[in-house]
Amino acid sequence: MSEALITEPTAVAERPAPAPTGPVAPRSRGDDLLRFLLQRPGLVLSLLVVAALLIAAFRPELYTDRDPLRSTPAEILRPPGSRHWFGTDELGRDLFARVVHGAALSLKATLIAVAVAFAVGGGLGLGAGFAGGRVEGALMRLVDVLLAIPGLFLSLTVVTALGRGTLQVALAVGLAGVAGFARVMRAEVLRVRATAYVEAARVCGARWYTVLLRHVLPNAAGPVLSLATLDLGTAVLSVSALSFLGYGATPPAPEWGTLIADGRDYLADAWWVSTLTGLTVAALVLAVNRISRALDGEWAGRR
Repeated sequence: MSEALITEPTAVAERPAPAPTGPVAPRSRGDDLLRFLLQRPGLVLSLLVVAALLIAAFRPELYTDRDPLRSTPAEILRPPGSRHWFGTDELGRDLFARVVHGAALSLKATLIAVAVAFAVGGGLGLGAGFAGGRVEGALMRLVDVLLAIPGLFLSLTVVTALGRGTLQVALAVGLAGVAGFARVMRAEVLRVRATAYVEAARVCGARWYTVLLRHVLPNAAGPVLSLATLDLGTAVLSVSALSFLGYGATPPAPEWGTLIADGRDYLADAWWVSTLTGLTVAALVLAVNRISRALDGEWAGRR
């Protein structure tokens, strides 16, 4: 046979396997949320810490049935143990009960402070960013004045004028945080105001308050809410600092800052009085900061 007639066998092209034609089960939101949390154990731990302390603030009887104001002279400065988890203080009071009941005072003051800063600062930033012109200039100059004063000094000035007390401390801390919320809200309003859908709403003849409430505010509030979460940690520290300096609730009310101040004279012999309360404050601040970073990343991904 002639070599010209000999041909090599041609390779048969491999065809991909046909895709399944059956219906694909959609993933539920619960599965996505579970996968999201399993990949972030630090976030889960932070949520548990914040939830536990919030429950302590509103339902302290779920954690302990001891009276935080009852003193037992025979148990003065007892170290932590099975009977007293956090030990006792200089008057024989159960420190764990005082920390749990102190969460009600400290956390409620923190929530009030953040709400005041969010409402006043967000309102200033919203008005400045949406109105523009001289209104924006006047409002932002006021914000610049507030930013020029350190937050703790401004809080001390306000609480000195208002007097001592948990509510007064909350208002002082809230007013000191107004400037940060105002600047973030103004920046977001300026960004949203320049978008196409806001311009389209104006061209269609929508009234200014409709544009503000339906288009600008909902789309500008995300980063400000993230800042509010982050500011919770700062507010906890500020409220505790003012209580530490003696501007909080009148003793023997168990505010966290007051508990730390009461134990500073016994650090050499009874370290647990200040240390365990301080660790509780630190755990809350770190947990809130972790949650705030997660929220900030979520809002950044949606932009």
